[in-house]
Amino acid sequence: MVTVNLNELELAEFTGKENASQHCKATFPLVGAHGSKNLATVYFEIAPGDHLGTHTDSAEELLIILSGEAQATVGNVTKQAVEGSLVLVPEMVPHNIKNTGNTLLKVLGVFGGANNIIATFEKEWLPESNIVDTALLFEQNTL
Repeated sequence: MVTVNLNELELAEFTGKENASQHCKATFPLVGAHGSKNLATVYFEIAPGDHLGTHTDSAEELLIILSGEAQATVGNVTKQAVEGSLVLVPEMVPHNIKNTGNTLLKVLGVFGGANNIIATFEKEWLPESNIVDTALLFEQNTL
């Protein structure tokens, strides 16, 4: 059995190359590198006023708002999401999430049908990439 305590995760910091408000702290608590066969997870935190950045994911994702207030954009639709909200993001549909509250936004993303996720962002993250590939991240032991 694999268990993960979200309150004890070590988070990596990501900042947009062109825009410092594209900023989060994140990790992938459960992916293929941990033994998962058919799903993957991402946990991230976004400070007030910051956003994740528009991107697509290689698998369908369910965003679970654990705490805080967010503006979620999926495709051309934007809605508010608060603690306890679920946001469904279809595979390869551009999406973004922004912290619109005054407290830290905490989100768990669950990807169905895949144990490795490739996220492609419109804007690059520092140092020089717009792609996050969980297989490469854990191969390099960076998260």
